[in-house]
Amino acid sequence: MSPTCKRLLLTFAAATVVGVAFVPPAAAQTAAKPAEGATTVEAAAVKKLLEQKFPGATVSNVARSGYFGLYEAQFDGQLVYTDAKVAQVIVGSIYDATTKQNLTEDRLRKLNRIAWDSLPFELAMKKVKGNGARKLAVFSDADCPFCARLETELKGVDDVTVYTFLYPIDQLHPDSARKSKMIWCAPDRLKAWDEFFASGKLPDNKGDCDTPLAATHTLGEKLRVNATPTLVFADGSIIPGALPKDRLEAELVKAAAEAKKAAPAPK
Repeated sequence: MSPTCKRLLLTFAAATVVGVAFVPPAAAQTAAKPAEGATTVEAAAVKKLLEQKFPGATVSNVARSGYFGLYEAQFDGQLVYTDAKVAQVIVGSIYDATTKQNLTEDRLRKLNRIAWDSLPFELAMKKVKGNGARKLAVFSDADCPFCARLETELKGVDDVTVYTFLYPIDQLHPDSARKSKMIWCAPDRLKAWDEFFASGKLPDNKGDCDTPLAATHTLGEKLRVNATPTLVFADGSIIPGALPKDRLEAELVKAAAEAKKAAPAPK
């Protein structure tokens, strides 16, 4: 159970907490934008009530959700739903009953998008596959088994430029920072990275060159990266986890279309 769910379940005795909600397509059509009539004053009042009832919680992006007259709010990074008086809170995902699309996840991705061009790519290792037209950034831990799985899946993905940010998580993998430094200090970083995941071989150096690990850690904290691998697509959407090849392809296509749509029109 996520920390957000635990916080709600432990501290909100009067709430009705629901895990998953399904909505028909007609209701889902309004999901992409707040329902009409939701004013800044109303949203601010809901935010204030949430903060009063859950002291210490980080509450942001409060707006009418378009579902059942409820408000949506980011609560410690997770999206929750509540009524205007914050008498009940729904924790979990809303799905389109026809398409089975996770509407909550899609909405959260939109809210959490970052500006792709704001990423400090000089801190990353860059690999160009095929024409490199599609873009993907990955926060990866050398000792993370899910990162190894993602590397395997990426072998089957072409025409993409992958920026890998070395992001060792010391609490889980205490030796990963040492290995990351050695890989970064290798004459050919990409070759060293690939060889490590292929055979466990590390380059022959002490890892004592200047590395971007401290800056990458700060970047990850700013973007709330708390798991590896975490993927950032060209439209700025962030998805944690080792996605299978088919899902990677689908997300790359979707992100490229969204990024093109958001690009300023040529003068």
